[in-house]
Amino acid sequence: MNIAIVGAGVAGIATAHALARDGHAVTVYDQHSSAAEGASFAPTGWLAPALLHPWSAPGLAQPPGLRSRQSQLRIGSALSTADLSWLWRWRQAGRRIRKAPEQLHPALAAVERLAQYSQQLREGEWADATQDMQRQAGAMVLLRTEAALAQLQPALKVLADAGVAVQQLDPAQARQLEPGLSSQATLFAALNLPAAETANCRLWVQQQRMSAQQLGVQFVFDARVSRLGQQAMGVQLAGESGMRAHQAVVVCAGAASAQLLRPLGLKLPVVQLGGYTVSAPLREPAHAPRCAVVDWERQISLVRLGQRVRASGGADLGTSAQHHAPSLQRLYHALSHWFPGGMQPSQGVHAWRGTRLMTPDGAPVLGASGLPGLWLNLGHGNNGAAMAHGCGQLLADLIAQRAPGLDTTGLNLQRF
Repeated sequence: MNIAIVGAGVAGIATAHALARDGHAVTVYDQHSSAAEGASFAPTGWLAPALLHPWSAPGLAQPPGLRSRQSQLRIGSALSTADLSWLWRWRQAGRRIRKAPEQLHPALAAVERLAQYSQQLREGEWADATQDMQRQAGAMVLLRTEAALAQLQPALKVLADAGVAVQQLDPAQARQLEPGLSSQATLFAALNLPAAETANCRLWVQQQRMSAQQLGVQFVFDARVSRLGQQAMGVQLAGESGMRAHQAVVVCAGAASAQLLRPLGLKLPVVQLGGYTVSAPLREPAHAPRCAVVDWERQISLVRLGQRVRASGGADLGTSAQHHAPSLQRLYHALSHWFPGGMQPSQGVHAWRGTRLMTPDGAPVLGASGLPGLWLNLGHGNNGAAMAHGCGQLLADLIAQRAPGLDTTGLNLQRF
């Protein structure tokens, strides 16, 4: 088949790679000048397990409130009706999860199932030692209070059922594994995840793009898709009068997806949630984190990528695209609070703001759209890198009309 993919981020590139391996003629369109220039430019790089990455799913952290001082969600003045509807549904989903923490919740299970499946697929792809992805094994979730540990019980139930090893540590044990961890910081307990994995998402996307090109995938950059075909499947680019014909189109366009699909009668229950990362060079490696570290109460991740540490956090809804100074300051503070002296926060620091498309239940929208020839792979939230391999392969399976390697129940658009 002649297939178009809209979006050259981590999801779009993984989908292109899987479809090209099946022998399809694939063309990827992206409005930027290169791959991984949008939400995939400088994200955390957290891969697995997905559920212990902040903002992975509703109900696992402080429930978002409207301008509550305790909430980690920053509410702007430009909230739309769709934003308010999403916020209500996110809160409702969280209440259901917190109401029965001992139950296995389908959305949480789907998120982790996709991350584990993606990890299995990556093991073969990243076996080539020449590929430097700045991979790091292991992660630690820092808990300031007993209440924080209680909030995580639904996720821990899913991880236990999936066979993911999680070790609860006391503060002394945590500092033994992470010697650079501040002795002054308040710590109730920590969760150690030996099988966790992080990597540089942008490096992976760029290398995956080159691999896809070797398989024959065509890339068209600086090309904003302004319209999708209705009578005949295809894409129309801004500045062009005609439609570029394709037998199928896969929408992986992140924040632009909802606008593209709305004229076709498809209303996605998604929002654009802003977030920030700050990447700082190492100062004293012995004082820096050895692996990924999560401050669960503050919903901030610290991930070691080569000779740098990336702090990520923040969740903005209905705000401008400008950097929010207090949100960035919290990331700087997290670097110095947990690992004093480990980073150089005043030299060579790169601050970035990105937006991720999030569904009310935290799981992506994957599969047929209900319209002939139009497929969806979007709404991955904070776990685009974690789910990319699995989502790309599953979509290729569905297009080929073969049994997918994973149960896709609860991932289609019809669940909303």
